[in-house]
Order: sequence, then structure tokens, then C-alpha cells
Amino acid sequence: MSNLRKDPPALPCPRMSCPRLSRRHLLTAALSAGALATLPRPVVAQDAATYVVPPEHQPMTLNLMDAYPPGAILVDPDAFALYLMLDAQFAMRFTVGIAKGNLYEAGNFTLGAKKEWPSWTPTKDMIARDPEHYAQYADGMPGGPGNPLGARALYLFDEARGDTFLRIHGTPQPWTIGTAVSNGCVRLVNEHIELLYDRVQLGAPIVLYPRSI
Repeated sequence: MSNLRKDPPALPCPRMSCPRLSRRHLLTAALSAGALATLPRPVVAQDAATYVVPPEHQPMTLNLMDAYPPGAILVDPDAFALYLMLDAQFAMRFTVGIAKGNLYEAGNFTLGAKKEWPSWTPTKDMIARDPEHYAQYADGMPGGPGNPLGARALYLFDEARGDTFLRIHGTPQPWTIGTAVSNGCVRLVNEHIELLYDRVQLGAPIVLYPRSI
């Protein structure tokens, strides 16, 4: 005979620790699941004070194949990249957030103004698109850590309109960098817009290239 021991039979669960599910339990669980289904999908809470910018979103210097005017700002929306030309073919690259959907506006612009901790007023179009969110700020919001423009703002002008209401600015939501999320502007992490702000001069040419994807 084999001297191998068979596994002992599974012990029955003690009565008190194995309650049976009743129809009432099942109905209650189903109702709870239905209520949960009406809630928004789970999103991890973010906080600007503790958010850590990923290494791939940190500024870097690099060489470009083509030459551009030193001091120019070039935005490639497909790559979520902004280039500040330090020399003809040498640039500092920043990762940015861009406009969502058809709100992105390509074109040639000039840096017409620079402001630290700027105030913000939503445009009439923004209020019309989402009055529940933006109408409360129709008279403007003072500058500060919670302001949508963040720590610094660069104001884009063109010959036809003067101030275009397009901005390159900071954000109190750094985790949105690298996404298409804004109402038309280009956004950077606050520390990065401060770096850009200190290096770019009024009158600098700015190109927002068309989206191809």
C-alpha cells in the first residue's frame, strides 16, 4: 500500500461564520450597485502641492535640424511640445497642455505682454459654452495659486486683432500637462512657465503649428 497521505477532507464552515445570502441581501446589493453606476468613474485625487512632474515632462535642451530665429517660441501641438529657441538650431523644450477639440488655434503671433500672477476673466465664448462653470467669474478672478493662468502668462497678439485672448500660461493643475484640455491656450507647469517667462522677450515671434492628428 502507498504510504502517501491523502489531503484531509475540507472541514465544514462553522455555522455562525457562514451566513446564507437571503433574497433581501441580493436585492440590497443590486440596488447599491445600481446607485454606484450613476456615480462618475473613479479619478485619483490630485494636489498641486504634492504632485511630482514626471521626468519625461521636465524641460530639456536639444538641437533641431532646421534653423529658427533666436528667441522665438514654437508650439508643436501633436507632440505637446513648446520650443524656446536659444540659438538658431538650439532650443529648450517644454512639455505643454494644449486646447481641446476644435478650440486650438494655429497661427503666427507676437508676444505682446507678460504678467506675473495674472488675473483671469473667461471669454464670452467660454461663458456661452459652459455658463454653469464660468459665469461666476464674468467679472474676473484675481491672480493667485488657484487662478487658471497660474504663476505667469504670456499674451499673444496679432496684427488683425491685437490681443487674441490666447495665452501661454501656468496652471494650478500640473497633472494636465501633456493633454488636450484647455479652452484655447497653451499651459505649462508653474515652475516651467516661470523659467520661460524669464527668458523670452516682448516682441518675440510665436508660432502655433496646425494640428495634424
